Amino acid sequence: MAGEGVRYRRVVLKLSGQALAGTGEKGLDLGVVRLIAEAIRRLVGLGVQTTVVVGGGNIWRGATGEASGMDRATADYMGMLATAINALALQDQLEKLGVDTRVQTAIEMRAIAEPYIRRRAIRHLEKGRVVIFACGTGNPYFSTDTAAALRAAEIDAEVILMAKRGVDGVYSADPRLVPEARKYDTLEYMDVVKQRLGVMDATAASLCRENGIPIIVFNLDDPENMIRAVQGEKVGTFIGDVAPRDRQAEQ
Repeated sequence: MAGEGVRYRRVVLKLSGQALAGTGEKGLDLGVVRLIAEAIRRLVGLGVQTTVVVGGGNIWRGATGEASGMDRATADYMGMLATAINALALQDQLEKLGVDTRVQTAIEMRAIAEPYIRRRAIRHLEKGRVVIFACGTGNPYFSTDTAAALRAAEIDAEVILMAKRGVDGVYSADPRLVPEARKYDTLEYMDVVKQRLGVMDATAASLCRENGIPIIVFNLDDPENMIRAVQGEKVGTFIGDVAPRDRQAEQ
């Protein structure tokens, strides 16, 4: 059971590969991974059943390979392998902190991780273990954002915590390039698609909408934000079924 003051009992934390790279664009910054692991340890300590979906863009991007003339499916499979590397790094840091962790992959690699099995994942969560989902959906042409939405629906997660680096929510444009860009406190699911806000792809947004799974987009530069989010504090941007009064406040 979630502890007192915790709004969400079961969550999916979506980490991009860039989040694990720290200030660099490529590779792993183990210091940053350790900070993220510490925040996850605190979530578990609050009684929150925690899963993580990791990206792989800090190691390889399928879109980059395709742009260079590589077969799209091959490039995407390489990206899935990159997510497995990130998942193992996060698992290592979590277990150094005493957090029982399992990595489950959508592509079987039994020597290093479990295959993804929905019921087994849920059982791990019930036992207080963190489950890291790697290799996306196991299919090319689908993003790890879509994998996060799919896994959230499958395990009955109550929210997706979408961690971003260097930005504290969703803006009308990239605030690093457009200083006058407007930050949104709340958004409807399809606003993300219609306004092409770049938070997630249309498939992921649609899956969340169909299954009523809210998304909280927050700044990972302060890992404390994920604690605030599960406690129900206003952090970053909330995407979901927005009450009329909230929509009026946005206008």
